[in-house]
Parts: sequence; C-alpha cells; structure tokens
Amino acid sequence: MKYFGTDGFRGRANDNLRVEHALKIGQFLGWYYGARIGEKARCVIGKDTRRSSYMFEYGLSAGLTSAGADVNLLHVTTTPSVSYVVRADKFDFGIMITASHNPYHDNGIKIINSSGYKMEEEVLLQIEKYIDGEIEIPFTYDNVGRCTDYFQGRNKYISYLSSVPLHSLRGYRIGLDCANGSAFNIAKTVFDMLGADTYVINNAPNGTNINVDCGSTHIEALQRLVKGNNLDVGFAFDGDADRCFCVDENGNVADGDAIMYIGAGYLKERGSLVDDTVVVTVMSNLGLFNALKEKGIRTVITDVGDKYISQEIQDHGYSIGGEQSGHVIFDKYATTGDGILTAIIMADILVEKKCVFSNLTRGLKVLPQRLKNLKVPDKDAVMKDPEVVGFAERLNKELDGKGRLLLRKSGTEPVVRIMVEAETTEECDKHIAETERFIRERFQSML
Repeated sequence: MKYFGTDGFRGRANDNLRVEHALKIGQFLGWYYGARIGEKARCVIGKDTRRSSYMFEYGLSAGLTSAGADVNLLHVTTTPSVSYVVRADKFDFGIMITASHNPYHDNGIKIINSSGYKMEEEVLLQIEKYIDGEIEIPFTYDNVGRCTDYFQGRNKYISYLSSVPLHSLRGYRIGLDCANGSAFNIAKTVFDMLGADTYVINNAPNGTNINVDCGSTHIEALQRLVKGNNLDVGFAFDGDADRCFCVDENGNVADGDAIMYIGAGYLKERGSLVDDTVVVTVMSNLGLFNALKEKGIRTVITDVGDKYISQEIQDHGYSIGGEQSGHVIFDKYATTGDGILTAIIMADILVEKKCVFSNLTRGLKVLPQRLKNLKVPDKDAVMKDPEVVGFAERLNKELDGKGRLLLRKSGTEPVVRIMVEAETTEECDKHIAETERFIRERFQSML
C-alpha cells in the first residue's frame, strides 16, 4: 500500500503526514460507513500526547462530520483503550492518532474496525484511492455530523482494567514509567485503584517529550527507579501504551519474550492455555522457544508485526501471543497488545505466586542476540539467492540448536537484516561478520 503500513499511516507531521491527509481519511470513512449502514456512522477518536495530535484530531473530526458521521472524542488515551471502547460501546469504527514509540515529530493514524481489530486492508486501499483523487464522494448540506466529548469511554476502560486481576496489590511497591505519553494518567489511576503503592516517572507530557529517554525504549530510567526505591517490580510503557517491559526487583529487564514465558506458563498451570500454544514472531529469542518446550508448550511462528500475531490468534483462538518488543495479546481480555493490561496481569501473577518477580522468569535462559542492518541494492535478490540460502542453512546446522542465524528483508528500506543468536556475544559478532562478508563477496558487483 502507498500510505498505510503495518501500523497505520505514519510519517513526519506536516511533511509526509499532513492535516489534509487526516481530513480526507475522515471524509472517506464518514461517507463509507454511512453508506454501508444506511445511517449516520458513529466513531470514536483517541490521541497520544504529541503536539501534532491536536491538528490531526481536528482534521479527522472535520472530515468525518462533513461526511455525516458523529464523532466522539476520548482525547488523550491509549491505543488499546480505543479498541476496547469501539467494541464495548458498539461504535462503527475507531481512530487512534499516534506514532507509538517514535519521536514527537512523527505521528500516525491507526484505524480500528467495529470488532476492535486493525481495519481491513480492502478499506485502507479505498481510502488511499480517495486521497489520490481516484474516488469521489458526495457532500450535502443536510448530511453533517457532530463532534462531542466522550470522557465516559475512557472511564469505562479504566474500570474494566481494574476488574481484571484476581488479587489486590495492597502492600506492593510498583514503579511506572509512562513515557510522557498516553499512559501518563491512566496507569497510575488503575494501579492506585488496585491498592498498589505507586512510584511514577515520566508522567508530565509537554507535547515534545514523549518517548524521550524514557519508557519501554529507554528502560534505564525505570531500572534506576526500581533499584533506588527497593520496589517489587516496575513497568514501562511506550508512547501509546500498547507495549510493556518489566523490571524485576534486582533491576533486570523482562521483555516481551519473558512476559510471554510468564503468562503462558501461568495459563498452562490453570488449564487455560488453548492447545498449549503461544504465538510468537521469528524475532523471539531462541531461549524462549527452548524454555517453552521444557514446559510442554508449543510455539506458532509468524512474521514480525503485531497484526500477524493478532490474525493467528483470531484464526485459531489461541490464548496468548506477542513480540519481543513488548506487544503481548492476552486474548481473553483484549483484541490488541495492551501495555497497562499486561502490567496488571504480571502484577496479579506475582501476588498469586507469593514470590519475587525474578523467580517468575527462572527457567528462561535468554541467548545473546545481535542484529546488523546491511544496505543492499536488491534485497529480494539477496534473500532468494541459493548461495545465501545455503550459507544460512549450513551455519544453522553448525549451531545445532545452540544458536541461529536469521535473515530478513526490511519492509520499508533497501536493507537485509542479519540476526544471530549464540551462547556468547563474541560468537554472535563472529557469525554476523561472517554472514556480512559472505553477502558482500557474493554481491560485490552490486554493493
């Protein structure tokens, strides 16, 4: 697709993502759903804390109402909250304005269908045609919608989150890094309702400090908070709070792989892990595969991207899936990755197990991992080359389950990604260098 990628229409604000794009997206969706259901469409819009989120909110609202849709504004909220409110309050669709973990100067528009999942590609393709002037839609003076605040939707989401855990968090000291983003108010509110003694950092957004040296992409701030205050556990979110990383009582990081290990093991113990299966991507650490196998849990592997995880869960009804980056879907509770929900579930397991958080990851031995981006003129030619394929097969056979080589092409750049896992970082670096050298020699005339 031309504008919409795996995570919505994303770009630099006022550059390749402009307010006229938001206007046209709103116009098309208002018209499309109005024609589809035969009456005014109803939608809900949320946004993160970027300064540019305001102009995109107003642009979308203008477009939607001009095409007859009624708009309900959640204002600053999380991506998963929009997904929840769309389903819970039976909206026709939802929109989240966010660039997730990206810097403040970027932004994005995510569109969510009535079931709380990412919008179908056929609809996105039609939006792109309208943006490019290939489709015309009618506007009339008597078909205009209205725009209203919908704070009650966000409050309903907060109440829902507080209903999920089985145990009180009273007596537990919990750190929260809100990334100066969407979680800045919601996360503390929920953990306070659950009785935790909360220590919160990076909860003062100013429009330009979202994700700056904080949150799940800069975990060091939370590590200092947990260690410096002798907390039981800490949770870090990204800009739109659909990711979560954990920090144990010793300051060690538990990423998405560790969260899936804890969550899947807990569900299996309770007899709630459908088909004893976890959905992961090719980037999950080999240590996770080995540790889950030890527990009698099998893995289904998808390409990188939470939309692939989500689709696999939808198709087969699996209980849990996610990415190393912290997007984890607990199918019983949500249709998408939800960082605050993930944190609540991890805290609830901690209380039930009556142990320190580091005990929950015992049995998971994460292998050192290195990633190198190699710029190439033709990434498809490299990936399909039989000599390169043969090299990868030989190296993986040599590693014999104690490591692996994974080659992937970037979806957006002229780059082949070389990922190596091995028993030591030195081995990783060695195999990365060997692989890069082989590809360069093989395609010397092109590089």
